[in-house]
Amino acid sequence: MTDRLGELTAAGVAVWLDDLSRVRLSSGGLDQLRREKHMVGVTTNPTIFAKALSDADEYNWQLRDLARRGVTVEEAVRMLTTYDVRWACDVMRPAYDNSGGVDGRVSIEVDPRLAYETEQTVAEAKALWWLVDRPNLYIKIPATEAGLPAITATLAEGISVNVTLIFGLDRYTQVMEAFLAGLEQARANGHDLSRIGSVASFFVSRVDTEVDARLEKIGTTEARALRGKAAIANARLAYERYSEVFSSDRWQALADAGAHPQRPLWASTSTKNPDYRDVVYVEELVAPGTVNTMPEPVIHAYAEHGETRGDTVSGNYDDARKVLADLIAQGIDFDDVINTLEREGVEKFATSWQELLVGVRKSLEAATHGENRPNTAAQESARAAQAAGGNA
Repeated sequence: MTDRLGELTAAGVAVWLDDLSRVRLSSGGLDQLRREKHMVGVTTNPTIFAKALSDADEYNWQLRDLARRGVTVEEAVRMLTTYDVRWACDVMRPAYDNSGGVDGRVSIEVDPRLAYETEQTVAEAKALWWLVDRPNLYIKIPATEAGLPAITATLAEGISVNVTLIFGLDRYTQVMEAFLAGLEQARANGHDLSRIGSVASFFVSRVDTEVDARLEKIGTTEARALRGKAAIANARLAYERYSEVFSSDRWQALADAGAHPQRPLWASTSTKNPDYRDVVYVEELVAPGTVNTMPEPVIHAYAEHGETRGDTVSGNYDDARKVLADLIAQGIDFDDVINTLEREGVEKFATSWQELLVGVRKSLEAATHGENRPNTAAQESARAAQAAGGNA
């Protein structure tokens, strides 16, 4: 039988899972994916945690203990989520060790309500790093304008960072600048650069969702012919910029000091349009030194029928530029698309986080009153978070 995920890995793509739950951990399902599906990393977001806490009795004992201690809801959420992430880090530790610290990483996000607050973001990043206390952790920081200096400051502390919610090329360039500045400061602060990791999460399918809706409103044959092309073109041009930055003399000086490059991570890679091939955002974004974080159904789909055709990115820059030029010619304001997606992305994750807080609050109250299933109330909040569109 063809090992399609093995072929993808051999082509330079690290396969990561975009999901986490305590059931997945306690059942051994996460470790099984690591052992059998070439999965070498894990990403999470507030909606993933909201769903995890709503679906399992695995959290009941911890909720009861937290209720007995009388902790705040915010502290309870952090205790619950960091417990899972710490456990996941331990499960993924073999992949971390085998890759020299490049893979085997697990991400946890700062409170998304802090997306426009630089100093608070840095403070929470440091707290989460201390709380999880695992070398293969990534702290997720959104790529807002306020997030950029937070990325630099966090890396300067020797803390590994997953930069999330990147949609546009110019912002991605700023993210790479923030990364380089952070490593330069970390080196000046005496940190071992070989222990600091980073990925830049460039979102894919959401771009097509937004652009396709605008093309449908335009309604011409020419406009409709461009549906499903924007996201891949945008991501390919991001990789071009990555290749330029990480071949510079500035980067080489850091690499000589032991630094690892900040790999592009393709996020939001499940197709939202059923007319599109279910693994299109994997097949069309194969390039050396990249990460593709997928929901489990996409991992299994690629294992069943994915086609690895070598590098599908590097030789397609001119075609990608033509796609974006054609979109502009059809009246698509791509800058507005990117700004809309960033704003909505922050709002969706903040909504999911708020719903998670509401669900945990109800669960703590239920646990205080001795109910047997204190997480039942969280189910309603998780469904509301999903309805708000918090999934990547």
